Amino acid sequence: MTRAVVFAYHNVGVRCLEVLLARGVDVPLVVTHDDNPGETIWFDSVARTAAQHAIPVITPQDPNAPDVVERIAACKPDFLFSFYYRLMLKAPLLALAPRGALNMHGSLLPKYRGRVPINWAIIHGEAETGATLHYMAEKPDSGDVVAQTPVPILPEDTAKEVFDKVTIAAAVMLDRVLPALATGTAPRTPQDLSRGSYFGGRKPEDGIIDWSSDATSIHNLVRAVAPPYPGARTTLGGRPARILRTRILDATGRHAPALAVEHGAIVAYCGGGGMLTVLDLEIDGAPVAADALIRQFGPPPLRLVS
Repeated sequence: MTRAVVFAYHNVGVRCLEVLLARGVDVPLVVTHDDNPGETIWFDSVARTAAQHAIPVITPQDPNAPDVVERIAACKPDFLFSFYYRLMLKAPLLALAPRGALNMHGSLLPKYRGRVPINWAIIHGEAETGATLHYMAEKPDSGDVVAQTPVPILPEDTAKEVFDKVTIAAAVMLDRVLPALATGTAPRTPQDLSRGSYFGGRKPEDGIIDWSSDATSIHNLVRAVAPPYPGARTTLGGRPARILRTRILDATGRHAPALAVEHGAIVAYCGGGGMLTVLDLEIDGAPVAADALIRQFGPPPLRLVS
């Protein structure tokens, strides 16, 4: 029987752990994270899933600490799997798996190596992303690729909607490739890292809208950080606001940045060119429709300041 220690978090972690268990992989230990009380936890719990299967769980601050490495070594795993685990595994840990240490990444590597790849792909206007299963090396997301599955990014998809597609793709792909991993016949294709880039994490302040940008760029930002992420932020009449969903009306026309009401809809004129229909707007944390916008600020247009 194949034996694997699993490092996992988030929905991809839950679904891929379930695939391993359904296919008879012996998982003697799961390594995950304690939920951060300052983070919106909108995703499923790896710890809860492991507990339902009576699998021991640990949540170390440093998975590379000697005592953690010793405990994992005692499990005598054939494989290590990392499914959306947030910390890097170093060489002594990776060496514990004689048949390989593999990671599931949420992009089509070598594109979008690093943090929050789905959000970055949407920000850059990609029409496609996907899931990649690859061997781990000390350099992040750089190891040989075993398998990839693409998913489309539709023009109005939010990051959560794309993430759901990638989660399904990851689980299906892992299920498909497990027999070849077990028999040692899975492919290994080296990455050409010159064809991709590494991206870091994002902070809530990275979601502040620059109204001097064009409509397409602003639309991409809005959907990349839409709830359950913190949302695209701006200020209207000196009050904090979030724009949570948009649609491109025009991608080219030049305008001064302003918010207007046209035919009963809220329209944003973008300084870099183009117009957006604002489908979901919050001011001071409360939803605001077109008629309420007029009541609060008077007849538009309302000047938009970056």
